[in-house]
Amino acid sequence: MKKIILLLLLASPLFSVAQQTLTLEECYALANKNYPLAKQNELLQQKSNLDTEVLNKAKLPKIDLNAQATYQSDVTALPISLPNVTVNPPNKDQYRATLDFNQLLYNGGLIDASAKIKEVQTKTQQQQVEVSLYQLKTRINQLYFSTLLLQEHANLLLSKDEQLDSKIKEVKVGVKYGAILPASEKVLEAEKLKIKQQLTEIRFDKKRAVESLSTLTYSTINEKVIFIKPTTATDFNTENNRPELKLFDLQNEQINLSKNILSKNNLPKVNAFGQAGYGNPGLNMLDNSFQPFYVVGVKANWNVFDWNKTKTEQHALSISESIVSTEKETFELNTNLQIQEMANEIKKMEEVITTDAEIIELREYVVKSSDSQLKNGVITASEYLVELTNLFEAKTNEKLHQIQLALAKVNYQVVKGL
Repeated sequence: MKKIILLLLLASPLFSVAQQTLTLEECYALANKNYPLAKQNELLQQKSNLDTEVLNKAKLPKIDLNAQATYQSDVTALPISLPNVTVNPPNKDQYRATLDFNQLLYNGGLIDASAKIKEVQTKTQQQQVEVSLYQLKTRINQLYFSTLLLQEHANLLLSKDEQLDSKIKEVKVGVKYGAILPASEKVLEAEKLKIKQQLTEIRFDKKRAVESLSTLTYSTINEKVIFIKPTTATDFNTENNRPELKLFDLQNEQINLSKNILSKNNLPKVNAFGQAGYGNPGLNMLDNSFQPFYVVGVKANWNVFDWNKTKTEQHALSISESIVSTEKETFELNTNLQIQEMANEIKKMEEVITTDAEIIELREYVVKSSDSQLKNGVITASEYLVELTNLFEAKTNEKLHQIQLALAKVNYQVVKGL
């Protein structure tokens, strides 16, 4: 008994795999997680942190160690001689080692502004990644709903096959008692073979679609998985929330920050500096011996005239801002056109579906009547099969229209950025 329970426990994962289901949202999540481009967000953030760290290091003191040894062809000498005074000229070979110190005191907030624009640049790049990942949704939708349609078509064929099995049993009884022609059974069996062919085609088509979906989502999807049809409510009054709109806003913010940096470039810059050294000669050029020395001070630099370079660069940025605005306007126009098309498609499919149920009801009545006629030998199996095929064609159309409606609603949400 324990062995049986153990075998059942070991087999349970197999049963769970056989009943595995997949939703459209899960496909989106797999793509966002596994698609190679998705890894860039974290890498871009790491790069931004390092770049900001480098920029902030400019606030720290700069310390340089320098050393030099020179020999010169001539040195400075006094052109006159003084009584009772001996002035030795400097040596032609001179040596110096210094430790130079430079500390930024003020640069108009240029470093902080540069760090801010680096942050926005990173957000812009990350948003571009989000846009690219979002665009995968349309491709996923096509593959997902193509597979879903194949799945529904296969289910209908299996239902038709079961109905034919039942009808073949009835026909065999009728043939046995001479009420139905023997060829009727062969007609129905031929139709079963045709269904088998169609199921084979569907199986391979679904396998190909699932493999494509697996590649797109960088995951392994079992071809036997059951695809769940999304149930999506459509709200025609929601605002556009596409990630591209946020990208345009970030691009404009980046341009405004660039203008701010240009204005800070012309502000005065103040540095404190110092130098400590040891050399021969030292600061006293007339002392031919190794001496320590130091120099400290403050230096200011202000570019008061740059030949309108800053003004020209700001004008170029204003043009870039206008370009972004036109791109955003064009995007919104095209998106609104897509929204109108999707809304019309939804309304069209909703109206088409309302008549599908009526058509199926009429076809079922005709099939029921044909069934009775076939049993009584009034019509042939071929005539009955025509009506049965018409019924399942109507049911197939209904499933097709339902999936087209679901796809239109999902595409509408994608276009709106919902």
